[in-house]
Amino acid sequence: MASAPDCPIHYRKKEMNNKTEHNLLNRIDSPADLKGLSLKELEGLASEIRTKIVETVSKRGGHLAPSLGVVELTIALHYVFNTPKDKIIWDVGHQAYAHKLITGRRDRFHTLRTYGGISGFPKRSESPYDTFDTGHSSTSISAGLGISTAKELKKEKSKVIAVIGDGSMTGGMAFEGLNQAGHTGKNMIVVYNDNAMSISPNVGAFSSFLSRKMTGKRFVNVKRDLENFIKSLPGVGENIINFVRKSEDSFITFFTPGMMFEAFKFKYIGPINGHRIDRLLEALGNTLHLDGPVLVHVLTVKGKGYGPAEKDPSHFHGVGSFDILTGVSPEKSTVKPVPSYTEVFGKTMVELGRINKKIFAITAAMPEGTGLTEFSRLYPDRFVDAGISEQHSVTFAAGLASEGFKPVVAIYSTFLQRAFDQVIHDVCLPNLPVIFAVDRGGLVGEDGPTHHGHFDITYLRSLPNMTVMAPKDENELRWMFFTAFQLPGPAVIRYPRGKAAGILIDPEYRSIPVGKAETLRQGEDILILALGNMVYPAMEAALQLEKEGCSACVMNCRFVKPLDPDLAGLAGSIGRVLVVEENIRQGGFGGAVLELFNDKSIKNVDVKRIGLPDRFVEQGPSAILRQKYGLDAEGILREAKKLYQKTQNR
Repeated sequence: MASAPDCPIHYRKKEMNNKTEHNLLNRIDSPADLKGLSLKELEGLASEIRTKIVETVSKRGGHLAPSLGVVELTIALHYVFNTPKDKIIWDVGHQAYAHKLITGRRDRFHTLRTYGGISGFPKRSESPYDTFDTGHSSTSISAGLGISTAKELKKEKSKVIAVIGDGSMTGGMAFEGLNQAGHTGKNMIVVYNDNAMSISPNVGAFSSFLSRKMTGKRFVNVKRDLENFIKSLPGVGENIINFVRKSEDSFITFFTPGMMFEAFKFKYIGPINGHRIDRLLEALGNTLHLDGPVLVHVLTVKGKGYGPAEKDPSHFHGVGSFDILTGVSPEKSTVKPVPSYTEVFGKTMVELGRINKKIFAITAAMPEGTGLTEFSRLYPDRFVDAGISEQHSVTFAAGLASEGFKPVVAIYSTFLQRAFDQVIHDVCLPNLPVIFAVDRGGLVGEDGPTHHGHFDITYLRSLPNMTVMAPKDENELRWMFFTAFQLPGPAVIRYPRGKAAGILIDPEYRSIPVGKAETLRQGEDILILALGNMVYPAMEAALQLEKEGCSACVMNCRFVKPLDPDLAGLAGSIGRVLVVEENIRQGGFGGAVLELFNDKSIKNVDVKRIGLPDRFVEQGPSAILRQKYGLDAEGILREAKKLYQKTQNR
């Protein structure tokens, strides 16, 4: 079977039915095994690693394009440096698949991102080669500087290498790390992986600077013409060229971002073709004898070696299963699909943005992931992709709100954590009407503990002036945004990853009474207080309870803050309360309910809280995780029966 057009990785028919042979890769049990390979064999190994990554991700899903872009770089790093004594920190960790394959996890690579399998990100508990737990961007330089400082204090002579992409370099924390590293002069190496892409195309002045300096033919042509001129000088041309190549050429430094990094007091090496192993080995080898901070600038292609990923690196940044030959995901059912909450949010923003010209949308480097692509196309003057800068995004929104606009900051729950101070100081303290569209609230699946959004209720409900909401379905999501735009202060609408409830969407918008819960089912034996995506499972459990002779009252609480005070009286009359939330129990919705009962002096009420435990939740399909932690209909039913049976004879 011939390979698909523009697909450099070739798959024969035999290989589609049997496991592809990886003769070189199967010999690599640790980075030490790289040392005995020739340059040609290292290049062959790179090809085998790419094939293995594509094969695995096509079945499991994962971060394909970033990992394909750094295969040669990964090989060169482990070849030159003495890992794990020398420490490599992968910023974010999206690009760590090749690293995992050559550091003793080849035989487990097929379990990538599965429940009980290896993580999709570097994880210290998984391997001594994983120097630092990562999952959020722009942290590697700071972590590397800390490790380097510790090694100096311990009198240890080893190297520390932080690998950071151009997308992560747009985050302010990266520059804070550069500034401190240059100031202290500590021994560390920053490998700057420049592929002109993060998840979406990079934005901002810094990205434009790189683009001006490095893209197009101008730089290459000027450098080539200068070299040709020098070579033409009789008798001395070749000697001058050799001298320039061995030195840190100020000409190259001027025409690259080197002048900026040297302003941070880094020795600059590059730019280097990141897919030429020989050049990588030479450049990285030259750093072994350098003292102080060094930056190696490497140019790579995101998705390198797999045609569909090279053509559409945004799509293949994080992708589900797909057909290797075509790059196309499995065909979906002809039945009209249920939209995701993200899609419903995006459509809502477009509709309300058409009505209200004060609505302004902000995202931190994820216009597609947050559903704002169409809004950005229709209302470009009222949309900003601020890059990987959650802190800036929140305070930027506060500035807009102070001038009468209605900014919506669309950020995943796990990333909003990074801007907690800005939410407090710049939004809640002045009581500005900034709306937070908190996507991926709760469990997110295979990305695991770095990406689960199960802390947001806890850290947001504690803030004065903040209104916190969570919808049970599509219509409530739409109505909550409509309601939030009418509030005088800040608001959060928190919704989960994945498909919405699948109900018929009401084209009309309506306001929801702030702080008022909705009675979905009357009952006398037990009160179930459910929030957000836990409402429908609670209803399923209530139906089964009725069949077993237990009458359950189900409340869609809708608001975490303010919490409906009438719930206290209802709880007092029924006497048994089951609280269900997809958030940690510590300080979460259940805690708010207990506080309400205490404030209202409600006594003689048995309360059981179902939520996530005081731990970081592992990776795995969300359905499996919800089943494990009792956050499905069966789990709610089980706990409701226990509570009812325990107290029915009192």
